[in-house]
Amino acid sequence: MDRDVVSVDGMVVAITGGCGGIGMATARSFALRGARVALGDLDGDAAQAAAAELGDQHIGLAVDVGDAGSFESFLDGVEDALGPIDVLVNNAGVMLLGPLDEETEESTETTIRVNLVGVINGTKLAMARMKGRGRGRVVNIASQAGKTGFPGGATYSATKFAVVGLSEAARNELVGTGVGITCVMPGPVRTELAGGIGNAKGVRWLSPYEVGEGIARAVEMGESEVWLPPITRWLQPPTSLLSADLRDRLMKVFGADRVLSGAVDESARSEYEGRVLR
Repeated sequence: MDRDVVSVDGMVVAITGGCGGIGMATARSFALRGARVALGDLDGDAAQAAAAELGDQHIGLAVDVGDAGSFESFLDGVEDALGPIDVLVNNAGVMLLGPLDEETEESTETTIRVNLVGVINGTKLAMARMKGRGRGRVVNIASQAGKTGFPGGATYSATKFAVVGLSEAARNELVGTGVGITCVMPGPVRTELAGGIGNAKGVRWLSPYEVGEGIARAVEMGESEVWLPPITRWLQPPTSLLSADLRDRLMKVFGADRVLSGAVDESARSEYEGRVLR
């Protein structure tokens, strides 16, 4: 079915985790389309510096997405400076890897707090604001790990499964309100978060630019679900019809069972994971 294309020119777009990787690429994609962008990051100075790279009409603010009060203050700050938020991109996320039974309590709590609680906070707060205006869109960045559980990333996969479910439920709660939800499910992306993870056969790595453009186009098209690369959307339905044992065998055949476990370069990940936990 054909969709009307919505121009994002002049829209106010708030992006969490906006200082690098997917967040910054998404900010550039929206800014090039004429949107006014607000970058949110735990490091407020870094957010301001990143926003300055985009131009004078963009801003950067501090936000701790896992804290509802901090998230609300961030949204208040965006609206005070730029006006009502048209699009919120819940992009902030972390990926801490290792066998589940060896995962520290701190690692578990950090992953859930950022990847899930942060998205719940942002979605709830944005819904409340947008419903009153009868317009707006929340974009939740999940992952293809939100459809398939990968060994070595059990808690990460759990949070991404939860983001997919949250997005589907909220989307149906919002029917008829003028507010939309978009859930984005990228494959592996060349960012610091994914540094050092393994490769599965036949899987193409994405650039942050491709994901940023995919997000901006999804907002323009009003899409509810985005798979990147797009072809992966059509691989999921037939795979889901297989038994769990057959799915597990397929993972081994393509090496997907080792992407977040045996094939991981621990030295390449140690600096990133250490900084996340600090």
